[in-house]
Amino acid sequence: MQEIGVGVVGLGWMGRLHATSYQRVPSRFPELGLRPRLIAAADPVPANRQAAREQFGIEEAVEDIEKLLADPRVDVVSICSPNALHRDLALTAAHAGKPFWIEKPMGVSAAQSREIRDAAASAGVATAVGFNYRHAPAVAHLRSLVAEGRLGRITNVRCWLVADYASSPDGPLTWRYSREQAGNGVIGDLLSHGADLVAHVTGQRVAEVVASTDVFLPERPLPLSAGVGHSGIKVGEERGPVENEDWAAALAHLDGGAHATLEASRVARGHRSDYALEIFGTEGSARWSFTRMNEFEVQLGEGGLEHGYTTVLAGPGHGDFARFQPGPGIPMSFDDLKTIEAAAFLSDVAHGTHRAPSATDGLQAAEVGEAIVRSAAGRAWEAVAPA
Repeated sequence: MQEIGVGVVGLGWMGRLHATSYQRVPSRFPELGLRPRLIAAADPVPANRQAAREQFGIEEAVEDIEKLLADPRVDVVSICSPNALHRDLALTAAHAGKPFWIEKPMGVSAAQSREIRDAAASAGVATAVGFNYRHAPAVAHLRSLVAEGRLGRITNVRCWLVADYASSPDGPLTWRYSREQAGNGVIGDLLSHGADLVAHVTGQRVAEVVASTDVFLPERPLPLSAGVGHSGIKVGEERGPVENEDWAAALAHLDGGAHATLEASRVARGHRSDYALEIFGTEGSARWSFTRMNEFEVQLGEGGLEHGYTTVLAGPGHGDFARFQPGPGIPMSFDDLKTIEAAAFLSDVAHGTHRAPSATDGLQAAEVGEAIVRSAAGRAWEAVAPA
C-alpha cells in the first residue's frame, strides 16, 4: 500500500468529514493501493485542534497552514476553511507543490476561482472540488442514461437546491452572510452544486442565464461565540445587515442546445435539504432527489398504455453503490459521497486519473454564479464565461 500524508485545514464540520473520508478509502477502494495517513490539521480554534488529535487521530494540530505545509510528511491538503480564506490557502498549497481538495465555492468570486485554477495548473498539482452530489449512485446512473442516448435528445433540465438552514430570523450573522467573506450567498453555497450537476449529467455547459435574486431576511443577530457548521453559536441583541443572496432563480441556455431552470434558497421553511434534478429528453426522462438519495425515477419510451415513472432503488451496478452496500434497499449516506470524492482525489494524485471534480469545474460553477448576479442586477440575459 502506498502511504499518502494528509493535512486538513479547518476542523469544522466539513474538515472533520474530510478526515473520516480519508480513513475509509482503503476499505472501500482497495484496488487503489493507497493508505492515507492523517499527519496534521491546521485550525486557529483550540477546541478544534484538540478534536483533531483526540477524536480523529490526526498526529499533529497547529494554528496556521504554513507549519502544516512545511511538514515534509504532508503530501496532499484538504481546504475546509471559511470561503474568504480559500484563495490564499489554495495558492499557498499550489506554490508548495501540494495537491489540494477544496470545498466549494473555491473563491469568493470567479476571479479568485480562476486564480486558484491557474495556480494549480501552473504547479501541475491535482485538484478536487467538493461537488459531492454528483457522486450519488443514482446521479451516476442518470448521467449514463444521458450518455448512452436512452433519453434521446436532451431538451430541458430542472435543478433546485432548496434548504431552510438560514430560515430563522434569529440565526446568527456569521461570515456566510458577508459578501466579502462568503461571496454571493446561496448562489455559491448551493446553486453552484446545481450548475455542476446540470453540466456533469448532461455534458452541456451553462452558456447563458437570465436571473432574479433576493434577500428575504435583511438583518440577523450578531454572534457571541464560534460553533461547528450552522449550529452551537450564541447570539446577542445587536443585529447587522445580510449582504448576500438568500434566494436565486435562473433560466439557462446550455451550449448543447438544451434549456435549464436553476433555483436555490437557504430560507425555505419546510424544506431541510430538498436538492433535486430532473432531465427531460425526446425518448424519456429521469429524476432524482437528495431527500430520497438512494432511489431515482425513470420513464423510458412509450411504456405501453401506462404513462408515468418507474421508481428504481439504487443498487450494485449504479455508480459506486456496491462498494458500500450489498444490495438495493440498504441506504448509502452523505458521508459515503465524500468518501467517493476522497478516493477520486487520491486516485488523481497517485495514479494520474481524472476522476474528481476539478478546479476547472469549480471555476465553471463560479462563472455561472457571477453571471446570475449580473443578470439579476441588469435584468437581462448574461453570457457565462467559459472556464
